[in-house]
Amino acid sequence: MNQKLYSEVKNNSFPLDLKEIPVLKYDLFYEQVSLLLKNEAKHCVVYYGVVISGILKFYCYIADDNNKSIAVFSHEQNMNKPELKSLTTVCPQLQIFEREIHENFGVEFNDHPWLKPVRYSYDRFDKSKTIENYPFYSIESEELHEVGVGPVHAGIIEPGHFRFICNGEKVLHLEIQLGYQHRGIEKLFIERKDSLQRCILSESIAGDTSIGHALAHSQLIESLAAVEVSEKLQIERCIALELERIAVHIGDTAALCGDVAYQLGQVVSEALRTLIINTTQLWCGNRFGKGLVRPGGSNFPLSNDVAEEMLRVIKDVDRRFCEVTECIYSLPSLLARFEDIGKVTKQQALMTGAVGMAARTCDIPRDIRVTHPFQFYRTYPVQQVTLETGDVFARGMQRNLEVRESVKILGGLIEIWRQKEKKIIKPVYNYELKQNSVGISIVEGWRGEICHTAVSDNDGNILHYKVKDPSIHNWMVLALAVRNQEISDFPICNKSFNLSYCGNDL
Repeated sequence: MNQKLYSEVKNNSFPLDLKEIPVLKYDLFYEQVSLLLKNEAKHCVVYYGVVISGILKFYCYIADDNNKSIAVFSHEQNMNKPELKSLTTVCPQLQIFEREIHENFGVEFNDHPWLKPVRYSYDRFDKSKTIENYPFYSIESEELHEVGVGPVHAGIIEPGHFRFICNGEKVLHLEIQLGYQHRGIEKLFIERKDSLQRCILSESIAGDTSIGHALAHSQLIESLAAVEVSEKLQIERCIALELERIAVHIGDTAALCGDVAYQLGQVVSEALRTLIINTTQLWCGNRFGKGLVRPGGSNFPLSNDVAEEMLRVIKDVDRRFCEVTECIYSLPSLLARFEDIGKVTKQQALMTGAVGMAARTCDIPRDIRVTHPFQFYRTYPVQQVTLETGDVFARGMQRNLEVRESVKILGGLIEIWRQKEKKIIKPVYNYELKQNSVGISIVEGWRGEICHTAVSDNDGNILHYKVKDPSIHNWMVLALAVRNQEISDFPICNKSFNLSYCGNDL
């Protein structure tokens, strides 16, 4: 009888009994992962380790964008510092996940080319590895020099260290060292038994994606607690998510303009972003949407008055943003700083497992709203925006086009929302979770694919909680983007991705 190689989840945020997840011998696990990831339509959503009953278990989730499914399978090892053959040599996108497992549990992945700490968690396996003695890559040469930037930066940027190896002004290599923002978020999800505290934790993971992460958490809890939510609430959550997408994309456009000294584009975009986040504040009392998304219900149901004001604002913002972006993306002086700068090829994006905007600007149609739809996106079709050039221009234009698409989505969602029954349902905090189960929840935030997973024990308590911000995929994409570029182009490359430091450090 053939061994079942993986469980297939067809519905995003559907729980699995732990017994349903096949446990493979590592050789077979290695072969299966390698085989699946040869397909360009598949990528690793998350791969992590957790100790259950003294056994180190590894869970791997691989998404198939063509048939909208997720393959889930595992392997297990004893805790005596196991050595495993690294998958990174054949599937480079797994490099960050194997590094994290190594940091947390001391697993030696033989032949891994870059087995370095990811975030210096306080409960890391090897306490002798500190952020002060990070093993930077170096090249001995009289012709090359190193440039260090950070971890303390000007303005409000979060802490992260960038180490460049340059030949003159040209960047040969960039190594990005993070870990300064580690807060033990995943551990807190386990220690905090109060469900409201967990909600507040979720919307504090990455401040610019409060709604995205809160939604990923709420939908995970609802799946494990078998809580069904109304279509009206699903629509409102999608509206909130699109508002967040519009606000950040416009804000990032302002940052790009500021970096190339185009003050008109900067100040207009900043003003328009403010109009959007003030609309979110009108809705729930917080400009970033904190408190808006909760499991099972809402403390801030959308009202007709807020919906009307929202439509008025987005119509005005759409018109004015179209005007300013026509200037931005037609000025020769700006195009000279955007076009062919920080270029990432489709092959590089596939190799690193890029998600979200970083993937879509390289002609990879990877958008969870389409490939693994959730909430009301299961019913409401979204038109994916993809570009091909993979440069700063593409990442700027992607924001422009996605704002326009999100405006259309908002108009359509509000029209459908008007027809729904306006019954108010409060959040559910006294839920009981399914026992001995694993849940997975994936949401397309503005930056890309957000994933929350949890493992429950015999009593239905959360035994392990895993958070994946899209940035953990895309930091390596940024490092590749600046190769062979002038070091002076790094700031514009960095802002064109706008990755999250704290989303990586957790």
